[in-house]
Amino acid sequence: MTERPLILITNDDGINAPGIRTLISIMNTIGEVVVVAPDSPQSSMGHAITLNSTLYAERVYIDDGPQIEYSCSGTPADCVKLAIRELLDRKPDLCVSGINHGSNSSINVIYSGTMSAAIEAGIEGIPAVGFSLLDDTWNADFEASKGYVKTITEQVLKNSLPNGIVLNVNVPNILKKFIKGIRICRQAKANWIEEFDKRKNPQGKDYYWLSGKFVNLDGGEDTDEWALEQGYVSVVPIQFDLTAHTYIKDLNTWNLND
Repeated sequence: MTERPLILITNDDGINAPGIRTLISIMNTIGEVVVVAPDSPQSSMGHAITLNSTLYAERVYIDDGPQIEYSCSGTPADCVKLAIRELLDRKPDLCVSGINHGSNSSINVIYSGTMSAAIEAGIEGIPAVGFSLLDDTWNADFEASKGYVKTITEQVLKNSLPNGIVLNVNVPNILKKFIKGIRICRQAKANWIEEFDKRKNPQGKDYYWLSGKFVNLDGGEDTDEWALEQGYVSVVPIQFDLTAHTYIKDLNTWNLND
């Protein structure tokens, strides 16, 4: 009998989040599932790792099913590192992260704990996908995501991914019947314009609440933002090599060694 693929699941919304519970149920139909996820929400943690305090991982039993689950005190990246080095008896065939409550399209990928977990797996040479739904509420409806998550996962297992490449998948927050399909995209040029709401506490000390608005600066029709606005699931291949290769030649013209 052919061994079922070993699938590592993690997220940044916490092990009890409806998104990861949905992802676990989907992955149980595809392979052998091990979950290592944060014990509390870790949204927007980026690629933070724990260096100056201890990490804990506790076996937990949340839903019925064949999956093995660990609740971890660390960040999403910590979860992947700990799973690979300590908790698993073999290297995963795939790592899936999510399903995130909220968008990780365009610039959001930089801040995302969901995508950082997937990238951490990619660094280890494990094919990885981060899944997100454009609904940041706790009671988000993930029904429309299920078929697309399964299809993309099965295709990654079938075709694999090049070393250093992971997939960033975002699903629009619309009914399944209105989703037009899947689009392969590039990351849109977009960013947040931050604002800080300055207040004072009862002791007179200043404190700040971060707010702001998201601005899409990209008019292209080949971007994730365009695809999502048009009702498509966006799939963006991303890499953790941040080198601006096209600028190396220009930078070599600088007089840096004089």
